Amino acid sequence: MNQDSITTDLKQTLKRLKLGPILDTLPERLALARQQKMPHQDFLLTILADEVSRRDSVSAQLRSQRARLDPAHQLEAWDATANVRYDVELWNELCSLRFLETHAHVAIVGPVGVGKTFLAHALGAAACRRGRSVLAHRSDRMLKALRHARLDATYEAELRKLLAVDLLIIDDFGLDAMDAIESRDIYELLTERHRRGSIVVTSNRGPDEWLATFADPVRAQAAVDRFTSNAYDLVIDGESYRARQKPTLSRSPKTGSRRAA
Repeated sequence: MNQDSITTDLKQTLKRLKLGPILDTLPERLALARQQKMPHQDFLLTILADEVSRRDSVSAQLRSQRARLDPAHQLEAWDATANVRYDVELWNELCSLRFLETHAHVAIVGPVGVGKTFLAHALGAAACRRGRSVLAHRSDRMLKALRHARLDATYEAELRKLLAVDLLIIDDFGLDAMDAIESRDIYELLTERHRRGSIVVTSNRGPDEWLATFADPVRAQAAVDRFTSNAYDLVIDGESYRARQKPTLSRSPKTGSRRAA
């Protein structure tokens, strides 16, 4: 079966129905259907299932882009041979994304470079593939955006974006002390999302150390207590994971020339 067997009328009809991408694989599917003497309904199901898969993939990619996730950080891309230690049973449970159903939170804590951001973004990417809305921010940039939003009267709209998503990822939290305004913003986020939407926080410091970063001890206690009482704690330790992502040069066995690995 060749491309000529697909008539102009069929092409135009598929495009009017916004099914034009089916044409990319239709010749192969037609050939397969003829070889296997596939019933008409099975053939129709096959090509429509192809289109459903394609649309799901495109939707997941768009959600990941809107979420500001690193596209390289995927569950399947994690190097399982990395010399890092964490509770594997807990990690497997988090990968099921059941914590999103109960609006639970996750604290991913560990020293610099062990892959905290990678794992957080990988959970975000998995959530996008499940049709969930996700937004990822580095803590300092998120607080700066909220501060600027106050100046141009868009604060409420900016805050609603952070509250509306199914999963909010806050990276590198607790690195610096917060002023009164920043403390209030974090308080609003943690209290408003309490049992309403999930948060994944990555930090070099444990939740018990976050209290000292707030300007207001009372708000700090209230916000952190709400978060920790509803959060899984994934503690990571070991060697830097970033070393595995470092570009290297390797030598060709025949010429001895170097090339990028």
